[in-house]
Amino acid sequence: MVIKTATFVKSSGKWQDCPEPTMPEYAFIGRSNVGKSSLINAMMNHKDLAKTSGTPGKTQLINHFLVNENWYLTDLPGYGYAKVSKSIRKDFEKLITNYILNRRNLVNLFVLVDSRHNPQKIDLEFIQWCGESGVPFSIVFTKSDKLKPSEIIKNFENYKKELHKTWEDLPELYITSAEKKTGGDEILNFIEKTNDFLTQNSVSFDEE
Repeated sequence: MVIKTATFVKSSGKWQDCPEPTMPEYAFIGRSNVGKSSLINAMMNHKDLAKTSGTPGKTQLINHFLVNENWYLTDLPGYGYAKVSKSIRKDFEKLITNYILNRRNLVNLFVLVDSRHNPQKIDLEFIQWCGESGVPFSIVFTKSDKLKPSEIIKNFENYKKELHKTWEDLPELYITSAEKKTGGDEILNFIEKTNDFLTQNSVSFDEE
């Protein structure tokens, strides 16, 4: 997929305030400081489309971007904040879950995990929740440039082994690096193929 245009649409504090669900939507989520904004910017070839921050939990709203005038990329707040109160964390979790479960044009959720670490409990719990909730999702490993190729393979296989404890069939898995701009094209190709399928089958997101 060639990115011709990528523009910020709006930030929403409630899922009901998101743009009209008339186009396919692909959302990105992960733990705070997983490199989500950097990956989005690399994929869109736009250095500051999504705002990056050294402060975990900086993204506190649902941010929508319109790509190529025909699909939405959504930057969701991270989960598992280390530096916010329990009440604020609950508000974020409610915002995230309400969006994921109610946004009818959400085609796929890309769950980002840091490739440098062993499977984290909070990531595995979120992935499990997606499966139990019937949410279509993929897993994206970030920051692969920080590891040697052998280490990437080792961590990747460890993650698959952990997932196979509860999953028979694994979702799509991607290894990415925002720094080296690798892996993003595979994600965009998946989105392009999915959009083509939706168009060919005249899928509408309007309520019945």
